[in-house]
Amino acid sequence: MNIETDYMGLHLRSPIVPSACPLTERLENVKRLEDAGAGAIVFHSLFEEQLQPRRSEIIPGVEAVIANITESMAYSWPPQNFSLDPEQYLEQLCRAKAAVDVPIIASLNAHTEGGWVEFAKLIRETGVDALELNLYSVPSDPDQNGQEIETNYLRIIAAVKAAVRIPVAVKLSPFFTSFSNVARKFVKQGGADALVLFNRFYQPDFNPANFETSSDLLLSTPVEMRLPLRWIAMLYGKFQADFAATCGVHYAIDIVKLLMAGASVTMVCSALLNRGISYLTTLEGDLSAWLEAHGYDSVRQIQGRMSQLNCPDPSAFERAQYVRTMASLPSKYWRK
Repeated sequence: MNIETDYMGLHLRSPIVPSACPLTERLENVKRLEDAGAGAIVFHSLFEEQLQPRRSEIIPGVEAVIANITESMAYSWPPQNFSLDPEQYLEQLCRAKAAVDVPIIASLNAHTEGGWVEFAKLIRETGVDALELNLYSVPSDPDQNGQEIETNYLRIIAAVKAAVRIPVAVKLSPFFTSFSNVARKFVKQGGADALVLFNRFYQPDFNPANFETSSDLLLSTPVEMRLPLRWIAMLYGKFQADFAATCGVHYAIDIVKLLMAGASVTMVCSALLNRGISYLTTLEGDLSAWLEAHGYDSVRQIQGRMSQLNCPDPSAFERAQYVRTMASLPSKYWRK
């Protein structure tokens, strides 16, 4: 069974890609992810806050950092935290790239325009195959309008793309007034090679007894896959970009659905944290089995088949589906 796919010009052996997560904080896990069948690996994110204390020191010396990585590939690095030395982070990325044959996609989360560009250049020097921009911010200033936010994002994407000259994916949230319009701008004007849908914001909670806030990590559930499924299906073929589906991918049937919507790759995190790295092999086997059982020879045969462009009922992705769904509710719900 041929499950190969292409993503941002990279040829992948599989559409199943581990997303940025703590698993890649250890080199041994990066190797295990490759052995288990990962098509590519998104490295754990670099946050601008990690580099800020030594920003002036690390940027001029990046060439020396990259050149001096000569230790054994068996080196095992400590878990990530915000006190992580920036040189150590870049070393981790270099070692990961050298240790495996599958593409390594770096992940960057900055909060200033200069930070995005400077740190993207640092990452590029490690030799990674692509860069994913993790646009994780929560605009809270009531004086800042939506147009200003979108323009700021667009400027960042274009500046990074011009600076690194490697494939760039943009990981977005769904919280835009006109998501289709924003997505197209980021590709056509910003130069993004791919869109990763969607970033999963972590919501704070309150402890009313002691007036403290908490932010416990809640892993995704399969139902969350519906949001990227819908938007990838609506955007597929509307402009030239690859789509990566992330959030809620737990089973092979989720992967099938997202590929049919138009995704080039499906990214997995919570399922691996719950079930272990070896679950990648299970997902691949189940995906191949489904394709064979339904008479397909390759992943490419199903990609985009259920997108809005190819769906027998294009309105199913829009308001008409809401009306039909509400009308189809069993009467027992209305009697409660």
